[in-house]
Amino acid sequence: MSGDDARPELHPDTLAIHAGQDPDALYGSVNVPIYQTSTYAQDAVGRPKRWDYARGGNPTRAAFETALASLEGGAWCRAFASGLGAETTLLLTLRPGDHVLLGDDVYGGTYRLLAKVFEPWGIAHTTCDLSEPGAIREAIRDETRVVWIETPSNPLLKVVDVSAVTAIAHDAGARVVVDNTFATPALQRPLALGADVVVHSVTKYLGGHSDLIGGALVTDDEELGEGLAFLVNAVGAVPGPMDSYLALRGLKTLGVRMQRHCDSAMHLATFLAGHQRVSEVRYPGLEAHPGHDVAARQMHGGFGGMVSFRAGSAERAIAIAERTELFFLAESLGGVESLIEVPGPMTHASVAGSPLEVPDDLVRLSVGLEDVRDLEADLARALG
Repeated sequence: MSGDDARPELHPDTLAIHAGQDPDALYGSVNVPIYQTSTYAQDAVGRPKRWDYARGGNPTRAAFETALASLEGGAWCRAFASGLGAETTLLLTLRPGDHVLLGDDVYGGTYRLLAKVFEPWGIAHTTCDLSEPGAIREAIRDETRVVWIETPSNPLLKVVDVSAVTAIAHDAGARVVVDNTFATPALQRPLALGADVVVHSVTKYLGGHSDLIGGALVTDDEELGEGLAFLVNAVGAVPGPMDSYLALRGLKTLGVRMQRHCDSAMHLATFLAGHQRVSEVRYPGLEAHPGHDVAARQMHGGFGGMVSFRAGSAERAIAIAERTELFFLAESLGGVESLIEVPGPMTHASVAGSPLEVPDDLVRLSVGLEDVRDLEADLARALG
């Protein structure tokens, strides 16, 4: 869906409520209707009004795509049935012999997709520390077509300078993809920093209520946008209208939710940093974080709602995660409720034994919208 009606002069919080969401022309509904249809009546043979079949497009989905494109400052957005569905479709633009350069702490699902699915088809990948320009220049190859960034990363919350990496990648003829799931466009707009594509797990902060699975790609590249439109229809990893509706609903409150997530995460990160039974805290908002200065420069309005910390041992990490009451022990993140997990045996089990293996005593928090004093008390009890 094109973001042409994105009204860029408006604040993102306004765009989230209005872009692609004019009142329904038939009845004046202020909410975009759920167009629960699989096909469309045509004016004549071979002359559809807009779409002929819902795999290719749906009005509810189109409204979400327009709204997200406007928030990311992109011209094109494509929505998918999951974040990995979005990543898979994007990687289908590559060909055997191409190479992808990843950060050395990329999300386990992304690594698994490349290592277990695309590598046997001839798409190579390597990892390096994307916060080190020298490491990037050494790792990039003539056949590198994509440099894949997460910032902040999952689960180590490493920060990567998008503009610096983009300059190196573009000099080498590679496209830059930024996973913006943790930051969201409420805090960070990678296209404005030079990136070529933004990828989202819509399941997380964009949806915001732990009640949908979805993904999205946003780009300013018209050729790529059209190519993705073809793949959307040809491959079919599309979201249904109900999930599109829920995602659009989530966008409306993204700005205010992210403010609360950020404020509470900063409070808890500071609390954990001063706790004698916590050996290390990873949160970009802390001045001690090695990527703090970069995060302060390229993120606006806060540093996100994710906090990770080291508990000293795997046994202690598991015990803490199993003792909290308000922090639910669960995978995923970005919802209104707070979640806690141990990435090693949970979300990042797929990278065990690989160069991306995470510390076994790492605990990851998704800080929700509960009163932060209650959350602090819950963590204090669990820490002992």
